[in-house]
Amino acid sequence: MAKTAAKSRAGSATKSRSRNGKRAGGTAKRSTPNGKRAPTKSPTKSLSDFITERFDEFSRSQRDVARYIVDHLDEAAFQTAEELARRADTSSSTVVRFSQALGFEGYPELQQAAIEEYRRRDAEGNGGADALFDFDHSEFEAALASDHSNVEETARSLTREQVEACVSALATAHRVVIVGVEQMAFFASYLRHLLALLDIRAEVVSSPRQDAISRLGRVEDDTLVVAFSAGRAHPLVVRAMKLARHRGARTLAISDATLSDVGEHAELTLYYSSNSPSYTRSNSALLSVVQALAYGVYARDKAAFKDRIRAFKLK
Repeated sequence: MAKTAAKSRAGSATKSRSRNGKRAGGTAKRSTPNGKRAPTKSPTKSLSDFITERFDEFSRSQRDVARYIVDHLDEAAFQTAEELARRADTSSSTVVRFSQALGFEGYPELQQAAIEEYRRRDAEGNGGADALFDFDHSEFEAALASDHSNVEETARSLTREQVEACVSALATAHRVVIVGVEQMAFFASYLRHLLALLDIRAEVVSSPRQDAISRLGRVEDDTLVVAFSAGRAHPLVVRAMKLARHRGARTLAISDATLSDVGEHAELTLYYSSNSPSYTRSNSALLSVVQALAYGVYARDKAAFKDRIRAFKLK
């Protein structure tokens, strides 16, 4: 589910050049008396829109940078190339090459464009809303404020129709296979646990072991495959989604990347925000999404589930 960004006038990105002589925003240049090329003053697309439109042109590692900038603009606007590379699981040289592929002279020019778009979003979207903590806050408070913001961002990005479609798919599937590898394995297992309390059969694929692969081999058209991913999806997760679509199974992707690999193969998608000042992505919004999905299934027929939940002494 791609985010939309406000259109803007030419900023510092208009000063950058690409090898074919066009600006990052796609506008033409004119010649100056000294023979050098100078940018014309004309409207350009926002950085996020421009990256999204050209996403298929990038290399695999450059796509990791693209995903991170589009979905974590507020972080990318104020990080060094090295910090951005670490967050995007790539190298600083890839960040520089990505900047140049967009038509910027280097990363500082791309970062300035990100800063300008971030400031516009903040002015147009937040409208001066009060922050959770004062400006001068501790690292602990910054992490809490980020989690708070992620939950709000996720709630704003999802529509009721999206959520209801996902809840209905979980509630009516004959069989549910949940795929989550590495850090996503925990959330896959937790969703299975919550569904088991509602007597919904679910299996987890969390590694490329033979027993896990065999679960994918039993996917049929009455199966719902749920895939968790953060950033670039694990190859096993992508293969699982491709197999599910090939066999006519329903697919649901839960990802923090609007340009997600798994989202390309998913019938249903849920996006969650994972911005964080820490060295790891924030998973507070993802946890909220998982619990909200399970509660949505429960709320479809509270009377039927009430006795079962009481038996587990959960209420």
